[in-house]
Amino acid sequence: MSTTSHPATGTVRHPLGAKVRGYIALTKPRVLELLLVTTIPVMFLAAHGLPNMLLVLATVVGGSLSAGSAAAFNMYIDRDIDAHMKRTENRPIVTGEVSARGALIFAWTLAVLSTVWLWWTTNWLAAALSVTAIFFYVVIYTILLKRRTEQNIVWGGIAGCFPVLIGWSAVTGSLSWAPFILFLLIFLWTPPHYWPLSMKYRDDYDDVDVPMLGATRSSAQVGLQVILYAWATIACSLLLIPVAHMGLVYTASSLVFGGWFIYESHVLYNRSVRGTAPKPMRVFHASITYLTLLFVAIAVDPLLPF
Repeated sequence: MSTTSHPATGTVRHPLGAKVRGYIALTKPRVLELLLVTTIPVMFLAAHGLPNMLLVLATVVGGSLSAGSAAAFNMYIDRDIDAHMKRTENRPIVTGEVSARGALIFAWTLAVLSTVWLWWTTNWLAAALSVTAIFFYVVIYTILLKRRTEQNIVWGGIAGCFPVLIGWSAVTGSLSWAPFILFLLIFLWTPPHYWPLSMKYRDDYDDVDVPMLGATRSSAQVGLQVILYAWATIACSLLLIPVAHMGLVYTASSLVFGGWFIYESHVLYNRSVRGTAPKPMRVFHASITYLTLLFVAIAVDPLLPF
């Protein structure tokens, strides 16, 4: 069914299916995949084996509602610049599939539901951490940092680190060094993951005056920063081995997959220095694959005797 115009007001009316898809899009489903990748394996590690699957399901549902809320708030606040960027021009508020008021109500609803759900099905600590994650993404990153500093994604990215704390606390009711190491790992991983993407869309960020590092610095400068953060990420991943008594699977995975991530980071830098096409999306996709495989190893490792 195509969109239609209301004869009296001239406004575009979208079919119900499009509106539903619009509200789903507000939650940034691709980001939710990262939530699953980081939350579930940590619960295996916290349980030293197979966790309660109903608890895992409850935590994933609550975490998804929380992340969806943060994403919807982000789209509501950034609707002005989203309309001028090719990467975001088809977001539902921009296209009119969802009204700005509807998006704001939706965001608040998900925030309240996620908090109540996690408190009821897990514990108060997981619920409090969820609220903190929403606050960081919406207030610290989207409102305060994104349009003011090229270090926006470094500190604003802290919001994406909270799922490991939420997953751990849902199982144990407390926190320890292991989840904080994983928190730091994701913190260090976020810049070399996102900066290559901002390199690809640097013209978009320039047009809307958002100072992403990939848009404000040369490709060589960005490439060097990506290398430094990639090395720091892998070094942090190795800290988990003695702290959480990780076995062979995780140890081998952190070295092999980490080595590949570092290699791709160096390729990006070398291409930039030589003046050839840097192909930043190779590092972007490599970073996602690296984190996914590493966290799969985190889930598998506690199930094995070696």
